[in-house]
Amino acid sequence: MADLCDVAPTILTPLKDQVLVPALHSKVTLNCTFSVAFEAHCPPAVRWLKNGHLLGNHSLYDIQEVFWGGANASEGVLSSVLGANLTSIQDYGTFTCTLRNLSASFTLQRTDPAGHILTVLASLLVLLVLFMAALLYVKCRLRVLLWYRDKYGDVEMNDGKLYDAYISYMSSPEDRKFVNFILKPQLENRHGYKLLLDDRDVLPNSEPSADLIMNLSRCRRLIVVLSDAFLGQAWCRHNFREGLWRLLELSRRPIFITFEGQTRNPLHPALRLLRQHRHVVTLLLWRPGSVTPSSDFWKELRLALPRKVHYRALVSDPQTQLQEDKDPMLTLHGGFLEGRPGPDPDPDPDPEGDLGVRGPIFKDLPPPRMSPIPELPSLKASGGETQRNEIDVSDLGSRNYGARTDFYCLVTEDDM
Repeated sequence: MADLCDVAPTILTPLKDQVLVPALHSKVTLNCTFSVAFEAHCPPAVRWLKNGHLLGNHSLYDIQEVFWGGANASEGVLSSVLGANLTSIQDYGTFTCTLRNLSASFTLQRTDPAGHILTVLASLLVLLVLFMAALLYVKCRLRVLLWYRDKYGDVEMNDGKLYDAYISYMSSPEDRKFVNFILKPQLENRHGYKLLLDDRDVLPNSEPSADLIMNLSRCRRLIVVLSDAFLGQAWCRHNFREGLWRLLELSRRPIFITFEGQTRNPLHPALRLLRQHRHVVTLLLWRPGSVTPSSDFWKELRLALPRKVHYRALVSDPQTQLQEDKDPMLTLHGGFLEGRPGPDPDPDPDPEGDLGVRGPIFKDLPPPRMSPIPELPSLKASGGETQRNEIDVSDLGSRNYGARTDFYCLVTEDDM
């Protein structure tokens, strides 16, 4: 019978070489299990090596072996366990367990610090991108909303309204200066809104007046200047809630302008009520820096106002643009009135605009002639010429009627 010491063992675990990445200051357990056949004169012995160097019994690593006998007394299972405390970088490496001619290895790799650096840098980059996005949103949010509203927003036209906004303010020097020297020039001259100003209270009484209802029906928005003088009224302190409900029925999302640093208590009942109902009103705050045209105050106010649409003016009068800006009723030099149609021999010297009136078109009637009666037949013979000479037509051929908006007058031979 063959010697059992020459029978090759079989490895049960691990089935292949393993690569482990444990953290520093941690403890790992490496297990090698073999199925072996042995005799008394050749007991199986598992050896552990680190980086090719044998680990002795007095090494810093804890090695334990366990043997289980099988059904046959000459066969069994041998398990060798190595425990390693990774206290320093030198504890990492390649550990190999060998039994006779069979071996298995465990490679302990330290976590690459460069990987942590890249992870930290990537996280910082993501945070920076998020911060820049939030900053751009805060700085450019109103501009983006204005651009989107001006490009895709609803156009409030053909609604029978004559004004874009109705501004109500108190008849005090501060309020009049704010409305007439800041609010009105900015909205009308810079942005083209049409405003209706009223220095009376919006709802000084219990019920809205007929004038107030008429003014609000003619305007698309309502702007109320909530100054100290406005908030100091008795009805504003006691009946503002009822007045606000009536305003919401008469106007679409009214706009209230408050001032930073107002001398009155910021916990005024009217201000507290408006803050609680921001979903149905627009509450704007005027700050000292809001006077600049690029401030957020004007952007928020424009978002609350209706969209303005600017149409490009027509090139010429639609009554004459199909005739190349030549009205046959006014073409006198071409012989239209004389019955000889033809091209105008005098081109327009100023096609971009009107040169102005160089002389009166209709001159005063000549003084009565004191000639004797026998000369009347000669006048009758040249009456058409005399009447035609009384009209100065030298200016008609040089005028550009492309921008005229009035009605043309038809002149017949009877009138002449």
